[in-house]
Amino acid sequence: MASDSVRAVIRPSGRRSARAPAAAAAVVAATALAAPSAADAHGLVGKTNLPVPEWMFAWAAAIVLVASFAGLAVLWQQPRLARVRERLVGAAPRALEALAGAFGVLVFAVTCYAGLRGIQNPQANLAPTIVFVILWVGFPFASVLFGDVFAAFSPWRAVGRAAGWLAARLGSPAEPLRYPERLGRWPAAVGILAFAWVELVYVGRDDPSNLAVLGLVYAAVQLVGMALYGVRQWCDNADPFGVYFGMLARLAPLRWHDRRLYLRPPATALVEDRPVVAGSTALVLVSIGTTSFDGFSQGTAWADVAGRLVSFFQDLGLHGEAAIEAAFTVGLLAAVAIVAGFYLLGIAGMRSAARAGSTRELARAFSHTLWPIAFAYVFAHYFSLLAWQGQAVGYLASDPLGHGSDLLGTAGWAIDYNWIGATAIWYLQVLALIGGHVTGLALAHERALTLFRDGRVATRSQYWMLTVMVGFTCLALWLISVASQ
Repeated sequence: MASDSVRAVIRPSGRRSARAPAAAAAVVAATALAAPSAADAHGLVGKTNLPVPEWMFAWAAAIVLVASFAGLAVLWQQPRLARVRERLVGAAPRALEALAGAFGVLVFAVTCYAGLRGIQNPQANLAPTIVFVILWVGFPFASVLFGDVFAAFSPWRAVGRAAGWLAARLGSPAEPLRYPERLGRWPAAVGILAFAWVELVYVGRDDPSNLAVLGLVYAAVQLVGMALYGVRQWCDNADPFGVYFGMLARLAPLRWHDRRLYLRPPATALVEDRPVVAGSTALVLVSIGTTSFDGFSQGTAWADVAGRLVSFFQDLGLHGEAAIEAAFTVGLLAAVAIVAGFYLLGIAGMRSAARAGSTRELARAFSHTLWPIAFAYVFAHYFSLLAWQGQAVGYLASDPLGHGSDLLGTAGWAIDYNWIGATAIWYLQVLALIGGHVTGLALAHERALTLFRDGRVATRSQYWMLTVMVGFTCLALWLISVASQ
């Protein structure tokens, strides 16, 4: 993560430097190209795999273009995905749901305690790996594979359910307030943007105690929200992680409902005919925009821009870490704005081609088609982080405070960086991006057939949406091929 490199420039030995841009550019470039060392087995390694070769980028981009335009010519002419049926696989006992919630509460408590009382070293403390690897990266992967598992393990949701159960046993609980419909999922979108800011911009994110305090504040906000509006209303709309993981879970072939497990074709849950909640479009655009900035900030191109921004903010009176944070904040917001603007431009073109609906209505109606691309971005940018640093949970769980304990007998474990090679990662990244693109294209075509009725009008409108998706996919391919060189 590029902001780490800049931080190393401004505080190499506890002192701040007034002028960091030139050195920052050099450090960012060097760090982006550095390979993980097997000797540094306990390090929070980040995304250190080599960039995808340019020839692979060219071939992947060509495949995306050919598949896109060829696909529009052969795709179905009547809505089909909405008629797909799911089947019941089995059911889980109520006790299992309670155990999952209790486990989530335990992990949250241990993580916060480790952050507050453990050694303040991100490599040896459990908190950073749990927050930035397991929560931020692991749950999106688990959600796409197994459905909305976060709903079962969410610690604040478990506490909220337990409090509701207890209140019902003790007497008639007060009726929750009605959640404001206009507010929708905007709190979730803002919350994910705020977390991305902590991950990519905040200079104190490496301090486990800071993460613990932020985690406790976050949990307190969720508990207050659930107390006011009820567990289901709040978690379905305003809990940033709950909503974000829940949307990604609609890509999964599995669906959990009332402890029952259903099997369905992947991604078909996204075409369900349900009202689009306000803020849903913003949430998926924030996901793509923040991940794009994370990839772009690894390269020398951003280092040059960041250097100029840092100088600008220093001239305004900001110094050291404040100037760095201001520069990265501008970059993060600009990335989200560019992604949103590109999407809305495509929607405006679609509206002109179909001559139906307003830009706002169409933007909402097609926002679900971007979720496959959003996950493809997550996969391409963070797979190596999960594949390598995810292994650190084995020894960190045994010594969560970093004080030399061995509670589980696994403190001697190490990260195996050789279990998967750079070539395999390249192919997985490219395949994920192509798969996300094709899935998004199919979803967009289905929605166009549903809205516009006429197959020819639907196909004509989708040339604009195709342009948007090709643009997003090629951007992601570029970010993993040349941006870090």
